[in-house]
Amino acid sequence: MRVPPKYAQVLAVALLGAATLLTLVVLVFIIVFVLTKGLPTVNAAFLFTVPRDMGRSGGILPTLIGTVLLPLLALVIALPLGVGTAVYLTEYTRESRVTRMLSFGADCLAGIPSIIFGLFGFIFFVVMLHMGWCLLAGGLTLAIMILPTIIRTSEEAIRAVPNAYREVSFSLGATRWETVLKVVLPNALPGIVTGIMLGIARCIGETAAVIFTAGSSLRMPTSVFDSVRTMSVHFYILAREGISSENAYGTAAVLVISVLAVNLVAYGLMHRFISRRTR
Repeated sequence: MRVPPKYAQVLAVALLGAATLLTLVVLVFIIVFVLTKGLPTVNAAFLFTVPRDMGRSGGILPTLIGTVLLPLLALVIALPLGVGTAVYLTEYTRESRVTRMLSFGADCLAGIPSIIFGLFGFIFFVVMLHMGWCLLAGGLTLAIMILPTIIRTSEEAIRAVPNAYREVSFSLGATRWETVLKVVLPNALPGIVTGIMLGIARCIGETAAVIFTAGSSLRMPTSVFDSVRTMSVHFYILAREGISSENAYGTAAVLVISVLAVNLVAYGLMHRFISRRTR
């Protein structure tokens, strides 16, 4: 029996609304559960002191620093490579079998489990290059892991810039590089920022690749060749080994708040940039 278009429209809207509501309910439940369990543990001493007795007491200051340094180092390495690759594929080459293979390879790499990147980083950086478990090995591994995401999101953002913008720039005598630098990239910035945020979120929440390459030391890092522990690794070890559930939930609460804050600040800056350009 054929459903009338009017009722099909209502049914589709209802199903999509229910799926959206269910997603929001699950997300809010997870956030509220973690914050309810962890916020009573969070205070100034918890944030700004070093762990003691393997994390049973003390704070999480070294893990906070490690959580900031590892994604920052990964972005410093992956961002110019990813955006540069996207610019080359979209602005300096034509659609061909090679570009399709590169795009397909990036999509495949984006779907590889993080444990595979961790094993590669351990074998290549830690063992073969004799770096040991350190911040540099972890940053290089995370950079390789988020590189496909930055390439694909930047590529789609650059392709979304209307060709009319390029044609106007060329008609005014600008070179291709000037057009890319002053016209294409500024208009593609919101999409590029989205890729950056996805990369940061994956780096902050990563556990397996970090343990295999950056280690899990609770000491304060003084150089890129020191081992570090991130908050996600700290939470995993405290919960998995049954060391301290209170400190584990406290670490998880700080991690959730940090991710939310980074996303809010990034999207706020992005929308402010867009509003300035559309005035």
